[in-house]
Amino acid sequence: MSLDWIYWGISWILLIWHSAWDAIGVPATAALGTNWAWILSIIFLVITVRVILFPVFVKQIKSQRAMQALAPQIKALQEKHKGDRETLQKETMELYRKEKANPLMGCLPMFLQIPVFLGLFHVLRRLSPDNPQPTIYGWSLDQFTSASNAKLFTAPISGRFGSTSEQLSELGANPTTVKVMAGVLVLIMMATTYLTSRQMILKTGWAQDPQQRMIQRLMLYGIPASLLISGSIFPIGVIIYWVTNNLFTLGQQQWVLRKYPPPPTASLPGLPGSGSRTAGTGNRQGTGSKAAPAAKPSGLFGRTKANGAQPAPKPTVDTKALAPKPGAKPVNPKKGRPAKRQG
Repeated sequence: MSLDWIYWGISWILLIWHSAWDAIGVPATAALGTNWAWILSIIFLVITVRVILFPVFVKQIKSQRAMQALAPQIKALQEKHKGDRETLQKETMELYRKEKANPLMGCLPMFLQIPVFLGLFHVLRRLSPDNPQPTIYGWSLDQFTSASNAKLFTAPISGRFGSTSEQLSELGANPTTVKVMAGVLVLIMMATTYLTSRQMILKTGWAQDPQQRMIQRLMLYGIPASLLISGSIFPIGVIIYWVTNNLFTLGQQQWVLRKYPPPPTASLPGLPGSGSRTAGTGNRQGTGSKAAPAAKPSGLFGRTKANGAQPAPKPTVDTKALAPKPGAKPVNPKKGRPAKRQG
């Protein structure tokens, strides 16, 4: 299937935003070694795509809430069919179908952004002075020439960490500058990719379904690690897109999670440094109620008493009740003792 319609769409959005920045006076020439009109065009390409996909993101949140609501039933199925993976998977999928929950909905926004990413990768890769078709996908010759010379701190946006010296010399770039800039951006891309996944898992918790949990682990650790290798083939402009997209995701998730907080029964994950707790209670897993406050030594000799507990009051003696009543015979305290023998 031809992807030309994606290339045309990406090019159209980029050129529209570039024309907008040019119209409001953003300089086309480099300032601080950066052509800001093209950098801003890539950034606002992200914003345009994310605004279009916002309804899908809301469906993703609703699907995750539905999965959390099914967590007790999934756990019961796991205990019921322990050791029988085939039956467990069959009944789990039947439960999803009955409750109209889709475990793959959590990845849908990412999947929908893949064509945009590939389209931008293709368009930026073409920004080379030796391109025989500079005006394809609706570009004018002036726009193509301007984008081919666009830089971020003197590093061309079409340059890559893995670009050869010959390729970079055609773009008039310093190979060391390009590698340093691309390397820093790849590290930022990996860090922000990890943070977006960690933010969501910290708020919504690990899934009870093993398949869903495997997807969460892949998104948390696998994808950021893979970027260390694949990032070397990404043009700098594509990495700018990815980092901007991650930052947008962090802000959007923070807003959505505050407006639509997870249900109180959702268990928080055991990420390093986070501890396993139950949301809304603050108790460690495995306890049904708050633990009693630990006793700590107090007093001069380190006597132990419970936190906040008052010492038991000493019994009081009613001296009036013990006093003899008027006219009563005195009690002989020696009564009952054997009499002394007379000497």
